[in-house]
Amino acid sequence: MDGTRTLHQGGDEQDRARRRSLQPVHPPTKVPGFEPIRFLGSGAFGEVWVAADKNTGRRVAIKFYSHRGGLDWSLLAREVEKLSFLFGDRHVVQLLEVGWSAEPPYYVMEYLTRGSLEERLREGTIPTTEAVGMFRDVATGLVHAHGKGVLHCDLKPANILLDDDGKPRLADFGQSRMSHEQSPALGTLFFMAPEQADLEAAPDARWDVYALGALLYTMLVGVPPFRDALGAERIEQVPGLEQRLIAYRELLRTSPRPTKHRKVPGVDRALADIIDRCLAISPARRYPNVQAVIDALHVRSIKRARRPLLILGALGPAVLLILLSLLAWETHRRAIRHSERDITRLALESEAFLAQFVAKGVAAQIDERWKAMEQFADTESFREALVEATAKEQGTPEREILQAELSKLPERYPAMQATSFFVQDASGKQLARFPFATDTIDGDFSFRDYFHGRGYEMKPGTTDIAPIRDVHRSIVFRSRATNNRMVAFSAPIWSGPRDAGDRHVIGVLAMTVELGHFAELRPEHGTSKDQMAVLVDANEDANHVRGPILEHPGLAAANEAVAVPMPAAIDARQATPSATSQQATLVDGFYLDEEHLQRLSEMRKLQQEIRELRRKDPPPADLEQQLETLSASVHRLTKIDEYVDPVQVEADDDWLAAIEPVVVEGRPDKIADTAWAVIIQQRRSTALEPVRELGQGLARSGLTGLAVVLGVVTALWGAVIVVMNESPRSRWLSRFKRRVGLSPQSGGSASASIASSVQSTSTDATES
Repeated sequence: MDGTRTLHQGGDEQDRARRRSLQPVHPPTKVPGFEPIRFLGSGAFGEVWVAADKNTGRRVAIKFYSHRGGLDWSLLAREVEKLSFLFGDRHVVQLLEVGWSAEPPYYVMEYLTRGSLEERLREGTIPTTEAVGMFRDVATGLVHAHGKGVLHCDLKPANILLDDDGKPRLADFGQSRMSHEQSPALGTLFFMAPEQADLEAAPDARWDVYALGALLYTMLVGVPPFRDALGAERIEQVPGLEQRLIAYRELLRTSPRPTKHRKVPGVDRALADIIDRCLAISPARRYPNVQAVIDALHVRSIKRARRPLLILGALGPAVLLILLSLLAWETHRRAIRHSERDITRLALESEAFLAQFVAKGVAAQIDERWKAMEQFADTESFREALVEATAKEQGTPEREILQAELSKLPERYPAMQATSFFVQDASGKQLARFPFATDTIDGDFSFRDYFHGRGYEMKPGTTDIAPIRDVHRSIVFRSRATNNRMVAFSAPIWSGPRDAGDRHVIGVLAMTVELGHFAELRPEHGTSKDQMAVLVDANEDANHVRGPILEHPGLAAANEAVAVPMPAAIDARQATPSATSQQATLVDGFYLDEEHLQRLSEMRKLQQEIRELRRKDPPPADLEQQLETLSASVHRLTKIDEYVDPVQVEADDDWLAAIEPVVVEGRPDKIADTAWAVIIQQRRSTALEPVRELGQGLARSGLTGLAVVLGVVTALWGAVIVVMNESPRSRWLSRFKRRVGLSPQSGGSASASIASSVQSTSTDATES
């Protein structure tokens, strides 16, 4: 001996060994032509053995009815009768041979190697898809049986055998009844319909419907419906068969409806509803027959098969609509963007043309002012009056004559609007003024730019300042008489006529124009709130700040505001070497920003090059090409795509503008370039109003088209739903489907057909 000991068997091994030892060694009797192989099982009827056909080697199952003492002998006859009715049905275990005269009697049937569904369930629940497939096959077998008038009446997992492919076969028709029979048949607890648990109940196809639902519930959940340990124990403790059946019916009636199947993965609402209707306690609420169950399964299968198509049919148009909407939106956005670009370009071109036109008009008006004053200053009477009044005190006849002569100037040129006219002698002393103002008469204004023409104001009290020798346009200054900001146009007064050889300047004639009151910019040039013309000076004003706004539709009202601190951007560019005072900390006007002043400076330089190029003698060979290049550069600088109005700064103050220098033709370069510029500005929103209206129109059309498409798709889907809804709940919808011929063959009609077939078969069987 090697010293090893035999292992003791555990409890399970001992139970299996005990059962194995109790199994019979030989079948109750010999069956001719078959060789017994092994014992398969036993029941109230007797034993089942596996045997082999001696001729073919085919394995069969032989069922021996060996318990005659406690057995109704009609059980064998009933089962054989039902199996013979169902011979050839692939959903039923086939009967091969019957030993009526044997002791004990037996019958031979197919042997299915995979055992019963009950044995399969011991391994665990069955996946939903597989369970539904088995359920459908069992139901089909029941439909075939019912069609031949056979009601199973004891459907349960133990009575479902599985073939080599795992397909279920109906077996054990010992409790089955023909549809015309009225004798009761008891099934198995928790698979038996509540009304079947009655010793006086007549067989009904709905018994098998209930058992069918309980079978599917068991395959999915693992236990029959309504069964729990407490309920089963309570029924078993009830004495007597009839009382036990009553307790079973009461348990099913009072227990909550089963819900565990709804939590099983893969069980959808339709399948759960099929199970619930099969398990309905009231037979009236149950499916009328098994064919109705198959119809419901068929409807579920169709819906599940249609679901991807429905989803695709719903998502497809939705995705298509979304894509088309995105494409339409992108196309709309591009169209609007391109339209805005084109409209902006056209608006800038229009404003550039208008700015050029207005600038020429302003230059002509300036030249008219200068010519008027030159002509008036050259009149003999005015010159003599000035000579006589020089060095005379205010109130003397000579000064009165000069005042009278000066008053003729506005009368002679009524169209030349001005704030004031005045005359100074060669030292800068003001001798006459119209309208008359005592606070300026006899004052020394030689420091003013309009007197000496140096482009800035000198320090008051400076002596030996020479007067201008040609017409001049002054910088912006604040008047002592009116305290308003203004510009002066001045012309020298000579001692003799133009042809006099020894003449000299004896005084200065000037007129002032208050900012915001220039007649050069007339209303027809554009003065609305959305489009306006603005006049700006590129030179410094008396505050030593470049770019004062001379004329603006809102300037008069804005000038009434109090002085504000000088902005840092303006303060940074205010000082120049020629300035005599750098102490200004307040700016009481409005100014063009540095960026556009730089643009204007470049334009003036280019225009100066054009003027010099045209004066060349002989002209260069490529004169036209050079002029075209320079003009294109000037034209490019003219247009301003984004402009902020310095006078009316608002949150949405976005303008399109064009700027054009004011050049007086026919004057020397120093005088011709006035350093003024005209700005024509138009509110961007106004210029793009047609585009906005176009965009709104396109958006409305697009939304209308989308609504129409959605309406058509909705109508089509409504029609599809009406056609596909085989059992509409709406009475109106059902009536409509019947009228148009869309009423389908529902489960009820199919069931009625099966019921008719069952009745016909039963009648034939009775007659035979």
